[in-house]
Amino acid sequence: MTPRLRFAYCLVFLLTAASAPAQPLPSQSSANTLSAIRFWTFPDTTRVVIETSSEFEFRSDRVPNPDRIFFDLPDTSVRLEKKRHALIPVNDPRLKQIRVAETQPGLSRIVFDVEDSIAFTASRLTNPPRLVVELRKGSVSVPEPSREFSPPPSAARLPATGKQEPVLADAPPVLPKSTLPPVAAVAVPVTTQKARVTLPPPPKAARVDSSQSMTRVLGLKVGRIVLDPGHGGHDTGTIGPNGLYEKDLVLDVCRRLGALIETRLGAEVVYTRLDDTFIPLERRTEMANHEKADLFLSIHANSSPVAVTSGVETYYLNFTDSKAALELAARENAGSARTVYDLKDLVQQIALHDKIEESRQFAARIQQALFTASARVNLKTRDRGVRKAPFVVLIGAAMPSVLAEIGFVTNPKDEALFRKPEFRQKIAEGLYQGVSRYAGTLSQFQVAQN
Repeated sequence: MTPRLRFAYCLVFLLTAASAPAQPLPSQSSANTLSAIRFWTFPDTTRVVIETSSEFEFRSDRVPNPDRIFFDLPDTSVRLEKKRHALIPVNDPRLKQIRVAETQPGLSRIVFDVEDSIAFTASRLTNPPRLVVELRKGSVSVPEPSREFSPPPSAARLPATGKQEPVLADAPPVLPKSTLPPVAAVAVPVTTQKARVTLPPPPKAARVDSSQSMTRVLGLKVGRIVLDPGHGGHDTGTIGPNGLYEKDLVLDVCRRLGALIETRLGAEVVYTRLDDTFIPLERRTEMANHEKADLFLSIHANSSPVAVTSGVETYYLNFTDSKAALELAARENAGSARTVYDLKDLVQQIALHDKIEESRQFAARIQQALFTASARVNLKTRDRGVRKAPFVVLIGAAMPSVLAEIGFVTNPKDEALFRKPEFRQKIAEGLYQGVSRYAGTLSQFQVAQN
């Protein structure tokens, strides 16, 4: 089987996981915890993800008048922001609200108050363990998706006045409280001393052949960079064992990185979000294309069921049959509105992506500098290398684009480091070094490395 055919089968699995019928697992001997509920609203679908601490059984049923669907998780306790119950307003065309409670000790019930004639599918996924529920109008066939995008939401910039411009995207009514200080209040120190660092050789996976891309042949410069803090709004991303939200962490790092780029590199920085707002994955690269950006950098924090896992890694868009890369892509792609119908189009977009080589070189320099910066403080961190995976947030980008995983929030020691502004600044410095070194390879002109 060719790598592309293997990839296509894997992508089918990722896209259809939320509609596959779920089979109960054997009962668990240890207690489970319901730790987070996230939802996404799309034109034809509402997707809800129920996250737990370990594998679980569940049963589902529905009750009429009023119409509601419920899921029971035995041997599972509720711990949503340290509460045993919750009411989550949704108010979209299919789902009114979600209610969560322990109906008796060790039995958690999740109730969906739905509109009339709503069909649902549910499936269980792993790494991390979660129940994925999709709601659709029961008697309505899925229409052919439009190939035309509506006008993108305005990208966010930091104007000279220091005031934030709003990101035009819908935010849900209830958001988790931020786990970091307000990002706008964080001072970003700019060092002037030139760094003297002996760097390791580039990762083997990132070495390139002697061919020159048109970007290099034409000596193109980097004048505008889009920074994409992952997740946001009701999509918290990974939650650390002591409550640190990925969405808050990466927004803070992005703000710090943007200040460094503007001050030292002199490039314009555009943000996909500047506050706690949810932006759909497809909109993020659409915004970068609309802004005619030269580079796109999406910043995330990783998760693992093994608490001691540590390290940094950088991804670019390409085919892969790596199980670990596909599992990470499945987690990050949970908020995508893509369906199985889009499979052919997605494969073609990846296969024809003429920025793969430049993205690989961009990823190599980001990874090298990011690891060096992290290892100065975190001696246990690992260089997990440059990897390729089918991230929806990178598909369709018209410029070199990469996704950086700056560490594992699920590692308690790493989480403690990420809570320190000094460490977040070090990570931003490392990312800046990667950006500036890549920009410096595109022409004979040198850029600031301080």
